[in-house]
Amino acid sequence: MRLGAWAKASANVVLASLFEPPCAACGVKLPSPLDGSVCASCWSSVGTRSGLDERFEPPHAISWLTAVDTYDGRMKDIIHALKYDRRRSISPRLGALMRERGAELLRDAGGVVPVPLHPLREYKRGFNQARDLAMHLGLPVMPLLKRVVHTQSQIELPRSERQKNVKEAFALAAPASVAIVVLVDDVSTTGATLESCAGVLKAAGVKEVRAVTAARVVNAPR
Repeated sequence: MRLGAWAKASANVVLASLFEPPCAACGVKLPSPLDGSVCASCWSSVGTRSGLDERFEPPHAISWLTAVDTYDGRMKDIIHALKYDRRRSISPRLGALMRERGAELLRDAGGVVPVPLHPLREYKRGFNQARDLAMHLGLPVMPLLKRVVHTQSQIELPRSERQKNVKEAFALAAPASVAIVVLVDDVSTTGATLESCAGVLKAAGVKEVRAVTAARVVNAPR
C-alpha cells in the first residue's frame, strides 16, 4: 500500500473510531468518513430504476427528460441530506451519476442550465443545489435564468397547483446564444418547473431544451 493510501486508511480508522460519523442517508456508522458523507451501500442502491428516460412532443417545451432514479427510498434521503442538511459533498457523486445516466442527452448540448432559486431562498440555504450538481456534468454551466417570483416549494403543493405556482416565475438572466441546452435540477415532480424554465429559454431563441434530474416522481401527470 502506498504511503498516501495508508495515511488515508489510518485517518479513516481514527475518524470512524473517535467521532462515529453517521451516513447522511441511512444513519449507520461510516467506516470510511473521508470517502464522503454517504455510505457505499446507499450509493449502490440508487440508479437501479429503468424507464426514466422520456421524449416529449409539442406543446411540451421540454423535448427529452431523464433522471437517475425515482424520488423515494435512499435517493430521497440523499437529496434531503444535500438540500436541507447542506451536505454539499454529496454533489460530486450525485452529479457523476446524472452525467452517466444522461450521457446521450448531454452529448451534443452546448451547455447546462441550473434551475435557479429565488435569491431569498438561496440566501437562506446558502447555495443552489441545482448549480452544484450542474458543475459535475462535464459541460459549461450557463446561468441563463433567474427566478423572479418567490414561489412555494413544489413538493409541498398538490399536483393540481404546481403549474400555477411556477407560472411566470422565471425570466431570462443572460442572452441565450446556444442551440441545445440541458436544464438541471435535483427533482422533477410534475415537470411544471422544468416546463416553465424551458418556455423562457425557447422564447429567447434556444432551439431545443432537454432536462436531467437526480430524481423524478413517477406516475405524475405531465
